[in-house]
Amino acid sequence: MDNQHKLKLAKAKKKIKDIKGFHTHLAAYILVNIFILAVLTNFFTNISFTPYAILNYLSTPVLWGIGLLFHAIVVFVPAFGFIKNWEERKLKQLMNEDNDTHLSS
Repeated sequence: MDNQHKLKLAKAKKKIKDIKGFHTHLAAYILVNIFILAVLTNFFTNISFTPYAILNYLSTPVLWGIGLLFHAIVVFVPAFGFIKNWEERKLKQLMNEDNDTHLSS
């Protein structure tokens, strides 16, 4: 295998790993928030709502949802490239350093 093919394969494997990580994050978000909201809904049916209680009630899904949104943007939006560009530059730098050490030894 030539280096170009190995590099493409490594990128594809990383992309798959990133997508799987997002799907795992999404599944955890859905399951945990369904449980939290179901328990809290049952709890709040027995007492009256206050603004503080509503804020607590919605804080986990909203804040975690914002984090999940950022995770989705990093994984799926190609224009959000400053992280990916950094990774590619770092990968090339490390590969060049590796080649330099092999050439000098």
